[in-house]
Amino acid sequence: MQPTFVIVGRPNVGKSTLFNRLTRTRDALVAEMPGLTRDRHYGRGRFGDRSFLVVDTGGLEPGKEEGILAEMARQTQLAITEADVILFLLDARQGLTAQDREIASRLRSARAPVVVVVNKSEGLDTAISAAEFHELGLGEPHPISSAHGQGVGALLQALLARFPLPEARPGAGDEDGEDKHPRIAIIGRPNVGKSTLFNRLLGEERSIVFDQPGTTRDSIEVPLQRGERRYTFIDTAGVRRRGNIQETVEKFSVIKSMQAVERANVVLLVLDANEIAEQDARLAGFVLEEGRAVVLAVNKWDAVHSTDRDRAKSELSRKMGFLGFSRTHFISARNGTGVEALLPSIDGAYAAATAKLSTPKLTRTLMAAVEKQQPPRRGAFRPKLRYAHQGGSNPPLVIIHGTALNEIPDSYRRYLEKTFREAFDLHGTPLRIQFKQGANPYARD
Repeated sequence: MQPTFVIVGRPNVGKSTLFNRLTRTRDALVAEMPGLTRDRHYGRGRFGDRSFLVVDTGGLEPGKEEGILAEMARQTQLAITEADVILFLLDARQGLTAQDREIASRLRSARAPVVVVVNKSEGLDTAISAAEFHELGLGEPHPISSAHGQGVGALLQALLARFPLPEARPGAGDEDGEDKHPRIAIIGRPNVGKSTLFNRLLGEERSIVFDQPGTTRDSIEVPLQRGERRYTFIDTAGVRRRGNIQETVEKFSVIKSMQAVERANVVLLVLDANEIAEQDARLAGFVLEEGRAVVLAVNKWDAVHSTDRDRAKSELSRKMGFLGFSRTHFISARNGTGVEALLPSIDGAYAAATAKLSTPKLTRTLMAAVEKQQPPRRGAFRPKLRYAHQGGSNPPLVIIHGTALNEIPDSYRRYLEKTFREAFDLHGTPLRIQFKQGANPYARD
């Protein structure tokens, strides 16, 4: 699991600037969650070969009992409960304030460790600028400048040192263990029917269902067996006990969804047929970036009038077209229509994601594709594609060897992806191609 860093502090201390600095190598996933008065930002960052999740929260203003500021504080508190480390951001130029002291008092009861980060330290003597913040009793302050990057690398090094190097994730790479079955994360926006679908899948003809605490933060993994097939569903809606399993709508957590995606082989992305929102596309983009197989479940299809269904399908195609490799099901979780067809698609997506691709067939498929359509010539030479082999699975990775491969355009890469997908029936999973270029024998030393 990637560690989750939650940035907290009073308003205007530079939380968003630090967030942008930490996620500079990735596009941040933004969750415009209904009911919030201010967007919370969720993103991924990378430092060396380590990756992590970052959450930017609204400013904390203790003592506000109602209105926008109270809602921001409440949402910040929810984010704090999900943190592996809390980054308590302060302003070196304003110094320690009464509001900072009150926030520090609240953070002392948090489950996660608190790291004091003193921002806007550029141009100041770092020892002097950080000295007064020792008074908080929360450990050694880390002076940084979010705007200029000063001290951020040292901060990340200290943060990541708290966590062991990640082991191979379940389902990542080749699977050689004996216990092979799909791990499915159900994710989606609030009120799209995730919990209703979850209960529908578990409640019909189930033979083995029990609650098993997940690895972190009360997420739950629920094994399910249908005939000879076994599955593990990852619930992103928080703690679920048998006594309240009938609840149909639970609080959505972007962090939990992102963590669930990491632990899954297949993602069941639930959409509301009445509204395909931009946040759906953002979540789908994160899933695609993680390389996870996907099945789309367009829920509440029974509530869409027959005259509006073509419009809904067109909207789905426009916003989610980049998931064209996935199977799409129009369902009603409430009455069960179309739900049973999800499991075969999950099986197919899992099989495609973990497929073993033979080198001879890959190379024959590559040669046939080149014979049908050669890569465009760039300069004096045309790229030469010689052979292909599999470099990994979940998602499948095809490595192509040859010369001048750095000149191959994205359009030809997409052509090869489509060709391999059809040849090996790789529906439901992303497919990645990596070019490995050999030395050009005609190049001058």
